[in-house]
Amino acid sequence: MTAHRALTVLPVTGLGEVRPGDDLAALLVEATGEDPLRDGDVVVVTQKVVSKAEGRIVALDHDDPAAKRRLIERESRRVLRRRGDLLITETTHGFVCANAGIDLSNVDGGTAALLPVDPDRSARRLRAGIGHRTGAVVAIVVSDTFGRTWRRGVTDVAIGVAGLAGVVDLRGTVDANGRVLEATEVCVADEVAGAAELVMGKASGIPAAIVRGVDPAWLRPSSAATEIVRPPGEDLFR
Repeated sequence: MTAHRALTVLPVTGLGEVRPGDDLAALLVEATGEDPLRDGDVVVVTQKVVSKAEGRIVALDHDDPAAKRRLIERESRRVLRRRGDLLITETTHGFVCANAGIDLSNVDGGTAALLPVDPDRSARRLRAGIGHRTGAVVAIVVSDTFGRTWRRGVTDVAIGVAGLAGVVDLRGTVDANGRVLEATEVCVADEVAGAAELVMGKASGIPAAIVRGVDPAWLRPSSAATEIVRPPGEDLFR
């Protein structure tokens, strides 16, 4: 990881309401027209707008707990914990999160947003679409808000990536004191997602951001599913 590298994080404003079937890549290119995308930019897009564009919106009575529970269970491989209306589940993608990642905020009444079927594929499509329209070689992070075990509060993490390393392995390199690092792996995709969220916010209506200036060594083929999600054999708690 390169020291003393400065990052710029820019909100993408003016995207407008995204509807099922919209060409999200075209909308992003249009919204960034005054500051065109450049090679090496990382475009972070919230899961919500990706799900909307891909039609992952379903009818749901928000006042019907039983219907919500059935939907959560349908989108899950298994339920890990229950506490009242809150379920901690493992989604069909392998993510461990609250309520299978189903979101009731910033959607029309009587509907819910589901996670994309394959967030990595969603990221690859956006990357290809932006590249086709601009010629810029960008990376994409599809982000979502997750809680963290043993820590209060939520933060944005990467659920889909394309063109950006999910994890950078520093094992075998040395620290500032010359000691060899033996266990350090950095989830740079999550760090980029968290940085982008600082300019997007939860209630600002800004669903995308550009992170500019990341280490070029991080720009490579990648996958959240294979790099970031911990395999069950490595999991000490399930």
